[in-house]
Amino acid sequence: MNLTPVERQIGKDNFNEAVGHSRRSFLKGVAATVPTLGAAYFGYSQLTGNPVKTGFIGTGDEGSVLLTQHPPAYMDIVAIADIRPTNRDRAFFGDGNTDRVGLIEKLGRDKVKSIRRYNSHSELLADSEIEAVVIAVPLNQHAPIAIEALKAGKHVLTEKLMAHNISQCKEMIKVAREKNRLLAVGHQRHYSVLYDNCNDLIRNGLLGDIKFIRASWHRNNSFPDRDSWNKSISREDRQALEKTITEYGFDSVEQLINWRLYNKTGGGLMAELGSHQLDACSIFLGKVHPLAVQGYGGKNFYGVKGVGSPDKQNDTREIDDHVYVTFEFPGPHYQDDNDDIVIVTYSSINTNRLEPYGETVFGSRGTLMVLQEQEALLYKEAGPGSAGGLEQRLSLIQGDDGGPVLQASASLAPTAQAGVAADAVGTKVSRGYTEEMEHFCHCIRTNNYSPPSEGGLRCNGTVAMGDAIMALTSNLAMKHKKRIVFKEEWFDPDSPAVPEDDPEVLA
Repeated sequence: MNLTPVERQIGKDNFNEAVGHSRRSFLKGVAATVPTLGAAYFGYSQLTGNPVKTGFIGTGDEGSVLLTQHPPAYMDIVAIADIRPTNRDRAFFGDGNTDRVGLIEKLGRDKVKSIRRYNSHSELLADSEIEAVVIAVPLNQHAPIAIEALKAGKHVLTEKLMAHNISQCKEMIKVAREKNRLLAVGHQRHYSVLYDNCNDLIRNGLLGDIKFIRASWHRNNSFPDRDSWNKSISREDRQALEKTITEYGFDSVEQLINWRLYNKTGGGLMAELGSHQLDACSIFLGKVHPLAVQGYGGKNFYGVKGVGSPDKQNDTREIDDHVYVTFEFPGPHYQDDNDDIVIVTYSSINTNRLEPYGETVFGSRGTLMVLQEQEALLYKEAGPGSAGGLEQRLSLIQGDDGGPVLQASASLAPTAQAGVAADAVGTKVSRGYTEEMEHFCHCIRTNNYSPPSEGGLRCNGTVAMGDAIMALTSNLAMKHKKRIVFKEEWFDPDSPAVPEDDPEVLA
């Protein structure tokens, strides 16, 4: 949705006003704009004892972000490992991107001198000083490396998607239990103060009845050199990798470098992008399991031969470049086969980025928009004889049932609107990477293996497996062109049942 600067600012002000009157109002009002307030906001204590000695396995795109945003007071990086020489260099020197500044800039040259470099994860896992590892490698290697790390006695925080299939997810959970080690997965919205603020407003009923959530992540890779998933390969990397690729489950150097483009090594748009937003939607709905999914996916741009640049015509990707899926979730009063259903739609496309990414929650009394993990906008739904809409200021009042409700005031005068538009808030909000690493280390030091409801890892293996089931089952629905009904045993770590082997899915 394209909003005017005035409408956007009013939405932000409405959200801040509502948050300021919700529970934990002081902390939430501050935490919405302070870069990181993990321990204070989420209610766990500051770390006591020494920071957790940690090794990073994979220092490419996502690994570099995690390195840049790691919390030194909680996490002491003692080693990094990557099979690509250029990635090992990037870990220390950065790449000129403010989100990936490198360890020298973050920690200083004196500290970085002591950080060991390894050419493989196996070398790093043999390092007895390391207590925990952060894994940010191609998707097909998440499970093998995580399981090897757990068996080596290391606690594990692995990037999302949890694994390439659900059988691997269940094996990871099993090994973590057997070895009595923590297994966390990097769906960072579980640690985003912004998303938690949003969820509180939803839980308080301010949006009314929610029947529809729309999520999308749109990009435009149709221009030359725009596709960040299809990278060129340096001579240094090619020479280093040609001798080792088969050992790590890759067919070629190209498949390793551009692993997101191939079915054997990645999970496509749903795994890399959609899983984040399905996670957000399920958080808003109380982490209930979905009922069913259907959709369409295709190579609608890169699959059209003879059109566009030579790079496009010669593209060898296997994954879809456009996906559109529809999920059915149970509403709060759902019982078998009744009509209390919430619909969640998701789209990810490669040929337009007018609406980059975000989630919009449509309620009977209000609408909440979350934009690019950086801001949230709140608007009241106009009722009979009552104000509402995109240009209405909101406040919270007590409703007839004692709970909070939104009250709209008259539209701003034109002169005031101009002033509001000029007063845009530019503070960058934490996306939750730092907080997830903080809490991971906190749980290690406090030996906390509790479920999320009792202060344990907010995105442990069981929670993350649910996100993987949603993303990978939607891929199956698109592949087989059918509506797939989710089965509860898929979500049970102790059940061998998985969607990828289910006869009803494959029929």
